[in-house]
Parts: sequence; structure tokens; C-alpha cells
Amino acid sequence: MHPPVPTLRPICTLSVELGPIREMGEGRGGKRRIIPIIGGTVTGMIRGSILNLGADWQLVYKDGTAFLDTRYAFETDDGALIEIINRGFRHGPAEVLARLAAGEVVDPTEYSMRTSARLETGDPRYDWVNRTVFVCAGSRSADAVLIDLYAVE
Repeated sequence: MHPPVPTLRPICTLSVELGPIREMGEGRGGKRRIIPIIGGTVTGMIRGSILNLGADWQLVYKDGTAFLDTRYAFETDDGALIEIINRGFRHGPAEVLARLAAGEVVDPTEYSMRTSARLETGDPRYDWVNRTVFVCAGSRSADAVLIDLYAVE
């Protein structure tokens, strides 16, 4: 007998403020960059503020695909600290990725930004995040990322 097909439940939207990109240059697998995470907000079922710490340690492949590898934290409005590690890919047509790199506002339907997230906390009120699988859909602007976070059920 097959298990039920998973569904997605919206949890929150992360509006992540970014600092200036730090270009590291070409590495073994592609262009390396560090993008500081300097703040932001969490809205939805979970509400809070993104802390001024963490970064996206990106690897950009020759075809323009970016491997996103972020680690940061937020504090809920009721005082819980929650760590988030979010990894995935942003890709699309070369001309669309060039517009994103130039800081232009690009319709998120023109490219794909999908990640999987792991959340962790020691706060018993949010213990459920420690055993939940999360997936995300995102969009990028010049100085921010908007991430819709969903629980897989």
C-alpha cells in the first residue's frame, strides 16, 4: 500500500535583508560569493525578526545556476530563537539571470528559486519545527530575498 501524497502547508514568509555581495572569485566548482544576511521579518503562522547574522555562501556554476547555502536565525515575537539552514538552487534563462545580477526587479515566474530548509530550536513552544520537513519558493531583489516557507505534510 502506498503512503499518502505529501501536501504543502504555508507556514511563513521570510523577508530577508541582504548586505553587499562579497565576491570571492573562481573556486574549484564555480564563482564563490558571500551575501551577508543583515535582518528582516518573519510573517504568517510564525512571526518575528531575522537577526543580523548569517550569510548565503553561494556557488554560481558556469551556466549561471546558483547553489544557495544559507545559515541564519530569527527571533519570534514571543522570544524563541530559531535557526534556519536553507539550501537549493536559483536558475533560469541567461538573460533573466543577468537582469537579476544587475539588481533589476524580475518577475519570479521568469526563473526558479527553490530550496529545502531545516529549522531548529530548543524552545518547547516551537519543538514541532525540529521534526518538520520544509520546502521554499523564493524571489530575489537587489537587496533582499522573499522566501515562502511550507511544511511538507
